[in-house]
Amino acid sequence: MKKVGLFFGTFNPLHIGHLILANHLVQETDLEEVWFVITPQSPFKKKSSLLDNHHRYQMVFEAVEEFPHLKPSKIEFDLPQPNYTINTLVHLEEKYPKGYSFQLIMGEDNLKSFRKWKNYEEILARYELLVYPRLSEGVVPEDLQDHPAIHRIEAPIIEISSTLVRRMHKEGKDVRPMLPAAVWKFMDEMNFYR
Repeated sequence: MKKVGLFFGTFNPLHIGHLILANHLVQETDLEEVWFVITPQSPFKKKSSLLDNHHRYQMVFEAVEEFPHLKPSKIEFDLPQPNYTINTLVHLEEKYPKGYSFQLIMGEDNLKSFRKWKNYEEILARYELLVYPRLSEGVVPEDLQDHPAIHRIEAPIIEISSTLVRRMHKEGKDVRPMLPAAVWKFMDEMNFYR
C-alpha cells in the first residue's frame, strides 16, 4: 500500500517553503510520495492575481521534476466547481481503488477552522491528517487537539507566502531566493506577477 500525502494549495506560485515542507514529510514520515494538489481557478471567484491552472501546474511540475517522491496533481481541474476536499478524496478513491492510502497535509492554521469544512467528520473518520506548525492566531478546537486521526508533525516553520512573493516581485524586488530555480525561470520568462 503506497502512502501518499495530499498537499492542497493554489501554489500561486509554488515557493521554497512548499518544497522544503513536502520534502521534509517524505524524509521524516512514512509517506512515500507527496502530491501537490493544485486548486483550480474558481469560475465563480475570478481573482486577477491567480494564474491560469495550466501555468501553475507547469510551475509545480518543473519545481518537483528532480524529486522522485514529489508529484504535481491536476486532479481537481476537472471536478465540478465549487469543489470541496471531500469530493476530491472520493474521486481519488475511485480513480485509485487499490494500492494507495491517502493522507491530508495541512497547516495548523487550517486545522483551527477545520470544523467549517464540508463533511469534516467524514474526512476524520476515513483519513489521517498530518498537521505541520504555522505561526497563526487562534487555537485548535479542543475536540481536535487529541483526535486519533490527527498527527502533529515536527517540521520547519517557513513563513514565506505566495502573496509575499507576488507583492515583492511586482515591486521589482529580487524574489529568486524564495523560489525553486525552475519556478523563477518560468515566472520570469512568462512575465508573471508584474
